[in-house]
Amino acid sequence: MARSGQGAGEPPQAIVAEGSSSPAPRPGASGLHTKTAWWLVGLGLVGHMLRSPRFYETVAVTAIAVGSLRQIGQQNQASTTARLAAWNQREMQRLERKAKREVERLERKAQRLERKAQRQARAVKGAAEMALSGPPRGLAGTSYET
Repeated sequence: MARSGQGAGEPPQAIVAEGSSSPAPRPGASGLHTKTAWWLVGLGLVGHMLRSPRFYETVAVTAIAVGSLRQIGQQNQASTTARLAAWNQREMQRLERKAKREVERLERKAQRLERKAQRQARAVKGAAEMALSGPPRGLAGTSYET
């Protein structure tokens, strides 16, 4: 409860014994009798709980809940692992398809370049044959000298 009136914002003053500068011991300070009393109260509380059917119901419900949560966690982990494995498999298939398409594209490009090289080789061969065969046909016997 909050204090009101004079000195309300100040901390409470300790009780000081006359002729001493240290606070006086509070009445009921913990001693051997106080500790024993607390132990007896705790022991009585535990004994009362162990005789109570409600305590056993609570323990049973808690055990069932903990077991259920553990099983849910295991299923969740298994489900996550299965989803990750399925994703990994789909990703590998996608990358394999992409690599296959790239190989096919490069094979087509190589075939085009090979055909182009063959055409150029035929053209060069034809030009070389024409150069070696002499003047063009139909103009034999004519001289080009003036």
